[in-house]
Amino acid sequence: MHMGEFGAIKFVKWAGGKGQLIDQFIPLFPKKFNRYIEPFVGSGAVLFYILQKYPDKEVIISDVNNELITAYKVVKTDVENLIKKLIIHQNNHHKEYYYKIRAIDPKTLSEVDKAARFIYLNKTCFNGLYRVNSKGGFNVPIGSYKNPDIVSADKLKVLSKLLKKVQVKQESFEKVLDYAKKDDFVYFDPPYYPLNGNSFTTYHHDQFLDTEHKKLAEVFAKLHKKGCFCMESNSNTEFIKKLYPQKFDIKLVKATRMINCRAEGRGIIHEIVIRNY
Repeated sequence: MHMGEFGAIKFVKWAGGKGQLIDQFIPLFPKKFNRYIEPFVGSGAVLFYILQKYPDKEVIISDVNNELITAYKVVKTDVENLIKKLIIHQNNHHKEYYYKIRAIDPKTLSEVDKAARFIYLNKTCFNGLYRVNSKGGFNVPIGSYKNPDIVSADKLKVLSKLLKKVQVKQESFEKVLDYAKKDDFVYFDPPYYPLNGNSFTTYHHDQFLDTEHKKLAEVFAKLHKKGCFCMESNSNTEFIKKLYPQKFDIKLVKATRMINCRAEGRGIIHEIVIRNY
């Protein structure tokens, strides 16, 4: 593995994943910082760049999504057993099997089985979406993949090594206020504020809309007062830009938006990066 492969070694697909934006982000990262903290870790594209670029940094990641965080913990601590479980999924993959696995309540599974189910569904469902119904049940239909790479054993082993020293927490983003300190670099990649009503904010059964984005802006401001380096990705909307005072730097980055039910909603769009440094 060498620098530059970070986009290729993530183990889940995630709406708004940042693999394609890393080259635009690198000049925007702080030149020096203490710890790296990421409260909406998602597929971890920025995380895995930081882990390769700064192997000695202390790193803390979190997310509110239990299944995602369980998968990170299992990749970190039990990758060999995870690979064995994923091989079983690979060997049995077909439409009936997909819906049988989807119907299982993850709360009834061991940590490694829960992680394997999560990764299998993520690799084989439509567009790699994570969406749940009102009861918290995963409800994305099967995707049309002829030969999905479900196991990815070599990638998982690399990621397991990278994650060895990372603290992995399941918690809401505002908990970062309890432990972030001066000179820590905190990167926020929340569910984006919707453009034109097209929203993938329901990646957890709790929605992330106006109230939550206002709360995030408050957390950003409090971390700024603590002396943290704060960076946030979000949609290029007036609502979001008005939440951040003019003293904060806002830059445009170009992204290719693929996850949209309508073809005209795909293609090159501008996103914003908000920084306090």
